[in-house]
Amino acid sequence: MGPVRKKRTRQSRKGNVFDRDAFTIDWERQQVVCPQGKLSREWSTPLSIAPYTRVRFAKEDCGPCLVKSSCTRGDRRQLNFLPKQLYERQAAARAAQQTTPWKANYAMRAGVESTVNEFVNGHGMRQTRYRSQTKTHVQHVLTAIAVNIERVNAELATPTAERRPRTPTALQNFLDWQHIPRPTAWRTAGKS
Repeated sequence: MGPVRKKRTRQSRKGNVFDRDAFTIDWERQQVVCPQGKLSREWSTPLSIAPYTRVRFAKEDCGPCLVKSSCTRGDRRQLNFLPKQLYERQAAARAAQQTTPWKANYAMRAGVESTVNEFVNGHGMRQTRYRSQTKTHVQHVLTAIAVNIERVNAELATPTAERRPRTPTALQNFLDWQHIPRPTAWRTAGKS
């Protein structure tokens, strides 16, 4: 499973405004407290495929607020968030994906995905030439052997100084963009 995506609201993209984490949620009373201490007025759960809760503050509270420009561009603030159990799981997952063991575990996936990508795009493994499961399995094994021979030949034929690294996969580019360290070989990840 991949990482929980980053928050994409205007407030979370800019560092000088109040994002959802600046608000305190009281699940039992179904109220939210803003950073200035005002209570929300509306708590609703609209019908939708994905469950979420919508909270709105009163115009009377947001209009004269001194920090309104750091909170909302509208006449009042509105928050959308997941139900309590999902909200807590998402927060725990976001915290966990900042740890070093999670990043090392996720970095292993880059090597696996590059191998899968090589099989699918380089050797046409999305479709089989044969109809039976046994014959398809033989095709997969023979293709894997051929890929290993290609890799060993490339390692032996090229001197170490002249070797060019393989083109990074989309996942490897994502890891670099997120500043998640990835090992040089996925087989060595987690080994010390």
